[in-house]
Amino acid sequence: MKLLPVTLAACVALAACASHPSKPAAVKPNASSTAAATSDDPYLWLEDVHGERAMDWVKAQNAITEKQFAATPGFDRTRDEILQVLDSDARIPYPNRRGEYLYNFWQDKAHPRGIWRRTTLAEYRKATPAWETLIDIDALNKTENAKWVFKGARCLKPKFERCLVSLSPGGGDAVEVREFDLPSKSFVKDGFFLPVAKTETSWIDENHVYVGTDFGPGSMTKSSYPRIAKEWTRGTPLSSAAVVYEGKPDDLAISAYHDRTPGFARDFVNVQKDFFHGELYLRKDGRLVKLDVPSDANADAHRQWLLVQTKSPWTIAGKTWPSGALLATHFDDFMAGKRDFTALFTPDAHTALAGYAWTQHHLILNTLDDVKSRLEVLTPQRGIWKRAALPGAPAFSTIGVIDTDPDQSDEYWLSVTGFLTPSSLQRGVLGHGRAHTIKRSPAFFDASKFAVSQHFVTSKDGTRVPYFEIAPKNLKLDDSNRTLLYGYGGFEVSLEPFYSGSVGRAWLSRGGVFVIANIRGGGEYGPAWHQAALKANRPRAYEDFAAVARDLIKRGVTSPQHLGAEGGSNGGLLMGNMLTEYPQLFGAIACEVPLLDMKRYTHLDAGASWIAEYGDPDTADWNFIKTFSPYQNVEKDKKYPPVLFYTTTSDDRVGPQQARKMAAKMEGLGLPNVWFYENTEGGHGAGADNKQSAHMHALAYTFLWDELK
Repeated sequence: MKLLPVTLAACVALAACASHPSKPAAVKPNASSTAAATSDDPYLWLEDVHGERAMDWVKAQNAITEKQFAATPGFDRTRDEILQVLDSDARIPYPNRRGEYLYNFWQDKAHPRGIWRRTTLAEYRKATPAWETLIDIDALNKTENAKWVFKGARCLKPKFERCLVSLSPGGGDAVEVREFDLPSKSFVKDGFFLPVAKTETSWIDENHVYVGTDFGPGSMTKSSYPRIAKEWTRGTPLSSAAVVYEGKPDDLAISAYHDRTPGFARDFVNVQKDFFHGELYLRKDGRLVKLDVPSDANADAHRQWLLVQTKSPWTIAGKTWPSGALLATHFDDFMAGKRDFTALFTPDAHTALAGYAWTQHHLILNTLDDVKSRLEVLTPQRGIWKRAALPGAPAFSTIGVIDTDPDQSDEYWLSVTGFLTPSSLQRGVLGHGRAHTIKRSPAFFDASKFAVSQHFVTSKDGTRVPYFEIAPKNLKLDDSNRTLLYGYGGFEVSLEPFYSGSVGRAWLSRGGVFVIANIRGGGEYGPAWHQAALKANRPRAYEDFAAVARDLIKRGVTSPQHLGAEGGSNGGLLMGNMLTEYPQLFGAIACEVPLLDMKRYTHLDAGASWIAEYGDPDTADWNFIKTFSPYQNVEKDKKYPPVLFYTTTSDDRVGPQQARKMAAKMEGLGLPNVWFYENTEGGHGAGADNKQSAHMHALAYTFLWDELK
């Protein structure tokens, strides 16, 4: 099925941002949380996110952490250097094609909350394009005395004159939706409007939209996503919108969408059962017809084609397709009962499908070969899919399709990036020669001093695990190098090479070594790599990360006192387990917007949506979940490395409750070197603007650098 664009990943200091869904406005435990609470937890009061007592505690903790790290001589320089990267006018303004215009959202020093803008291709090619501002978020906030954060816009094809703009109060996942008129650059009076909530919208035509939102009590799932999808007609009250599909409270989310591809317009309903399973229905003539594909597969209709990406072996019409394959067939034939598939991609021990993108007449495949990118173009002709290589990326780099124009052309845009190679943006049209570089990001640090290498280590159960190392060319293997090890390991998210001016300036240029661990739970080797660390097997991810740490120590790159670790969100849970289960390997740990109390996680914010990943602690699953729940496993008399927990008040996905409670519990046990910082804005990330992000990242880097000396 067409899975929701949902991950638990945060926009963390060391990795790229992932896509996120919206969330409800109420940032507080679910109604059932109090009843489900464990009676022996003395820190439940910190779950009252905006409560006076809890916020007084936060303010006191922030003051202590600021005094310790923000007052150090090098902090201002680190923060300012990161902010220069984030605010640089020379950054690439990544475009999104909508009709004749290229759209971009941009934040800098003059526009801290950002501007949504557009320009033409001819203008975009210039060194300094002239942009047409559509919405100035800072000006809007001044006018409305608000703190809106732009969360994107859905525009109506093919004219792209009307858009549904999402605005979040403070940067969380909850959004207010307003209809916006592009020609007049103004919000539509009495247009489509939805108050702040977890909302999914999709245009049908200029007078109708699909909407899933908080329609009132009982309309949201236990995971806090929409349970009901409706069709809403312009000019009518939302309460009169017609129900298209009503799911169950235990479903993850329900949504409906309209495919406006010329000549192939279709309507679909997506019933997401959990994070990895769902059902996709074709809505036709008032009826819903289920697509007969596995519940864990991704199904995608484009023009006459149906693509199915398998997540487990699938036997159909007497043939078994492996997990991680991409299959193609004619959509109408499939709906008529035929099951003739062509394999467009099948994985092996070293390769996995990272993604794909349609142009009007072609399909671009992005594959990973031991976590390194490779592109291929497939063209359907008379029942045969012809293949041709698309020039790939340099060694140890990532190349990806960031945008195409599948309705109108074979245009494609590529982003090329590597640990030491500033990102570049290429544009091409398939069938018209090679792509050409349109924009280049500046170099924010001197990369000539460093080298990238890839290493493999054997984990506890014999699995071969890769990791990337970025280090000075003259690195001395004398155990003394400050080394920062980053990981995620969940939700089939792959950590591929990326350029970070912040990492280069705040860590590498100071003489540090930076390491990315491609542990199980991620998607570096396809669905099997992810599934190997699900539920009871979650500790496999932690064993992999510990194996990388040990290998760095064994090779003489570093030693435990000089080895730091960082991770956010699911990676924060990883850090919690490094802290409680492998404290002897690390000299300091930075833990961002983390999951930590796995007994309570399903009762906080969107936690119930991740049961398919971790298990349900309110069932017998707790027998294995408790083995990797840091909050329950921290001990009074155990020696732990210094740790910084940092989060945001407005995080309505994981929530700040987890980091708060862990820090408070460790301090309550009398454990030393426990630090905490909470930004009030930013959602499930580091800040609502670049200044906030730079401040939080600088705190983390300063903490790590000082503690690893």
